[in-house]
Amino acid sequence: MNLATINPIDEPAPSSLPEADQTRLRNLLETQKYAVLATDNHGQPYTSLMAYSITDDLRAFILMTERGRLKYENLMSNPRVAIMIDNRENLGSDLEATLAVTAQGVAEEISGDARDAARAFCLSRHPALQSFADSPSCAFIRIQVTSYVIVRQFQHVIEWRIAR
Repeated sequence: MNLATINPIDEPAPSSLPEADQTRLRNLLETQKYAVLATDNHGQPYTSLMAYSITDDLRAFILMTERGRLKYENLMSNPRVAIMIDNRENLGSDLEATLAVTAQGVAEEISGDARDAARAFCLSRHPALQSFADSPSCAFIRIQVTSYVIVRQFQHVIEWRIAR
């Protein structure tokens, strides 16, 4: 599969994020399967729990949603979004062990040949969603990341702006 079809940016990911933080970020994004997507619903924040896939260069999330849903309408009317992923377990140790990441970016629907590549990419991570992905009403959304905010232990905050 040609990931360039899904995420057509051909420059290397910026290296301004310290290596240890890049490793933490990559590990979190690869081990967690669900994220909270925040969209704008006419000035009111609206959140949705979403299955996601992340490109190898960490520059784009690929999501599936049904056309006609409120989150889809929100994405089409204002493509600026945020996605939050964390590893909390609701334990006392969360204060020391939790890593939370908010990715900010711009969403667009994937169409044409890139849609088939996005479908295959998402299903390689979420095979249980095959019937949903096969539905004609399923839209594949690319969120081009503009920045990450990485929070460790609820107080150590690093922002990584993605150069374009």
